[in-house]
Amino acid sequence: MSLITRLASKAATAARQLALLDSARKDQVLRTMAMELRNNRAAILAANAQDLAQAESQGLSAAMQDRLLLTPERIEAMAAGIETIVSLADPVGARRELTSRPNGIRIGKMRIPLGVVCMIYEARPNVTADAAALCFKSGNGVILRGGKEALNSSLAIAKVLHGALIEFGLPEALISVVPDPDRALMLELLQQRQYLDLVIPRGGEGLINFVTDNSKIPVIQHFKGVCHLYVDAEASLQQALQLLLNGKTQRTGVCNALEGLLVHAAIAADFLPLAAAALAEKGVKVHACKQSAHYFEDADILADDGFGQEYLALEIAVRQVADLDGALAHIQQFGSHHTEVICTQDVAAAERFQLSVDASVVMVNASSRFSDGSELGLGAEIGIATSKLHAYGPMGLESLTTEKYLVNGEGQVRA
Repeated sequence: MSLITRLASKAATAARQLALLDSARKDQVLRTMAMELRNNRAAILAANAQDLAQAESQGLSAAMQDRLLLTPERIEAMAAGIETIVSLADPVGARRELTSRPNGIRIGKMRIPLGVVCMIYEARPNVTADAAALCFKSGNGVILRGGKEALNSSLAIAKVLHGALIEFGLPEALISVVPDPDRALMLELLQQRQYLDLVIPRGGEGLINFVTDNSKIPVIQHFKGVCHLYVDAEASLQQALQLLLNGKTQRTGVCNALEGLLVHAAIAADFLPLAAAALAEKGVKVHACKQSAHYFEDADILADDGFGQEYLALEIAVRQVADLDGALAHIQQFGSHHTEVICTQDVAAAERFQLSVDASVVMVNASSRFSDGSELGLGAEIGIATSKLHAYGPMGLESLTTEKYLVNGEGQVRA
């Protein structure tokens, strides 16, 4: 049996044991994990220093090195994140009654774990702790395949979490880190449909495409975040300006940052000069349609088919649209099913926007930056799904479970 098959098989066996653990016991284990992260901070930082030295020697970008970097504050944030998960309601075992049939059988549903989740991610060692804790609370085993850049850090974090599992007599296989970053092993992992139930890739579009193309296991897909703000004819211009600046400049390299600005032609002459001044002050590069380019200094003119880029930088695409229908058509063509925002005081327009737009999060008069599990009240998220099966949008604990039918009778047989 190969290394990968052995990891997957052991994880599946361990997950069946975890599924029987009650909420109070799971929370005890999670609190111990948080404590052990704090107690073993020095060992984690030493492992992270190895990763950072290797990253520097290989000439990795400053941004990549920052994602790799662990500090005492970041380790504390990991521990606090696990404690937040402890405070969340456990979805496993929750029941709901559906109906009673004329023959007397009673039908309900109960939430159960998925089984074993495979996380494939790039150079963020904190994902190791976050994903492990979310999967544990929701009753799932997890196999973690991180990027080679963070391998030493991920293994050190997993070792600490294993200590908490051992203390409570639970198998280490509930949280497994693939110890070799060889891509051939990742390919083998994606074939383990006998043991694995879901794959969640987190990273760039190339990684998501690779996993989707090669997996025999259902994949949560999130290719990119091309999020738009549509400023309607009935918008408060100051409110729209706030939403634009927060969505674009508060943090640029994240999937819920704005990448497109759509402006109703009726208020373009009033709003675009305000937007131009504010974006220039923040150093934002503008790519604009022909009708809008003259409002901005040094704007690139975009062809009608040139929109839909995910910049992940201080850049934005701007387009005038004739009306709400024009905005909806643009989003339909260029959106990525992530997050779309309308700014308007017109209740009918807001309702139509939310009803018509096909995105996992559709907002009225609120920043796209709120499209995040913690900001939406999930406490934490394991990823964001922009495809509709089995989840859509930020995925919290409930998205790591499914439901099974419970049928109770008194000897009824089918005629």
